[in-house]
Amino acid sequence: MAIKRGSRVDMGGSSASQTDLIFLLLLFLMISTTLINPNALKLLLPKSSNTNKEKPYTTVSITADLQFFVETEQVPFEQLAGRLKAKLEGVEDPTVSLHCDRTVPVDEVVKVMNIARDNKYKLVLATAPE
Repeated sequence: MAIKRGSRVDMGGSSASQTDLIFLLLLFLMISTTLINPNALKLLLPKSSNTNKEKPYTTVSITADLQFFVETEQVPFEQLAGRLKAKLEGVEDPTVSLHCDRTVPVDEVVKVMNIARDNKYKLVLATAPE
């Protein structure tokens, strides 16, 4: 007499659900990596071993071809002080992070430092770790 089991479990699985999970993971990673630093300019920063944990309110960047940017918006130097005043108006203890390419002449950096000093802004010079 042969007795049969009525409940057999199929051990074969569908790989469609695994494909969907990998696709969703890939999509999530692609979106999240674009949000890491959306307003960054390509600059070769000078190197330093000092680190500062202070979070700046806004950034000023000077490229190698002496173009000035407030965050990602290009600004002529003549309008830089006015743009910073408008951006930092009403901010308590305003801090500006200065990002400049290592090939920028010191004169240009000092001009931005003078604007910060005249308006009583804290200025942080951004550097790359050594």
